[in-house]
Amino acid sequence: MKIVYYSGTGNTEKMAKLIGEGVQLSGSDVELVEVSNITKEELLKEEVLILGSPACGVESIEETVMEPLIDSLEGEINGKKVALFGSYSWGQGEWMEDWEDKMKSYGADIIVNSLILLEDPFGNEDECREFGKAIIEYVK
Repeated sequence: MKIVYYSGTGNTEKMAKLIGEGVQLSGSDVELVEVSNITKEELLKEEVLILGSPACGVESIEETVMEPLIDSLEGEINGKKVALFGSYSWGQGEWMEDWEDKMKSYGADIIVNSLILLEDPFGNEDECREFGKAIIEYVK
């Protein structure tokens, strides 16, 4: 299982690591992959797409690497299990709602409630681990 993420300030990467701990605690192997180090073809081989991006710009996912990868999935992920997470520093989390809507319009099955945290995951470590565990519980 791979957790694919983009992290500009390190907050989303910290979340990815904690989510990975939750996956491992559930008895599954996990690999963290920065989004620029994976191809669409490699990503589509995964049973579950676990994707993380911070909110950037005007409440959107990261626009230079993550968004083009996500856009390339249109027509490719019908019925694919997906879990989304990320961090933000202002706003109300609208970017995650938009990202979920986009993935659903591509046919994805969002299997757990998306996880969003305000800035650093400090104080929310258990929430991140539980998110990882919930993904594994769903796919068992």
